[in-house]
Amino acid sequence: MDSESTSSSGADTAAPGFRLEASRVIAAPADRVFAVLCDPDGHVAIDSSGMLQSAEGSTVTASGDRFVVHMDRESLGDYDLGRYDVTVIITRFEPGEEIAWTIDGQIKPPIGHTYGYRLIPLDGGDEGGDHGGDRTEVVSYYDWSDAHPDWRDSGILPVLDASALKATLGILERAVRRGYVRG
Repeated sequence: MDSESTSSSGADTAAPGFRLEASRVIAAPADRVFAVLCDPDGHVAIDSSGMLQSAEGSTVTASGDRFVVHMDRESLGDYDLGRYDVTVIITRFEPGEEIAWTIDGQIKPPIGHTYGYRLIPLDGGDEGGDHGGDRTEVVSYYDWSDAHPDWRDSGILPVLDASALKATLGILERAVRRGYVRG
C-alpha cells in the first residue's frame, strides 16, 4: 500500500494529506522484526535515505526512551546541514505491534513529525520457508499532521516520500533475514 493515508488501524487520526504509508509482508515473526526496530543500530542498518550514519544508545524498551542518531543530509541533496545529531524520542511502544518516534535536533522549534511501524502477524504462508510459516505485514508510516505549523506549512515536508518508506521495508526484510551489523 504505497499511498497517502488518513487512517490506519483507527488509532491514528492524521489530518488528510499529512501522512504517508507503505507496507510489505516479511517472512518472519513480528518479534524478530520488532527487535530490529528497537535497536538504535537497526535504524541505521535499514535506512534507505542514506542520512542515518550511526547511532548511540540502548535498545528501546518503552515510550519515552531516547537515543542519538548521527546524521548527514548530503545524500538527499537538499539542505546542507553538514553532520549533525538528532535525538530519537519514542512516542509509542507496543511490543511486537507498534513503535513510533519523533526527533529533537538543532532545528527549533522541533519539527514534530512522527515515524513509525505497525506489525500485523499473518497466518500461514511461506510453506517450506525458514520461519515455519510466520509472516508479518509491516506498515511503515510517516506523519507530519502534528508538526509545528512553521514546518508543516513551509513546504519542506514530507522529508521522505512513500518510495523511501517502501525501500526501507525491503532493507528491513533483508536485515531480519540475514542479520545486520551492530555499531
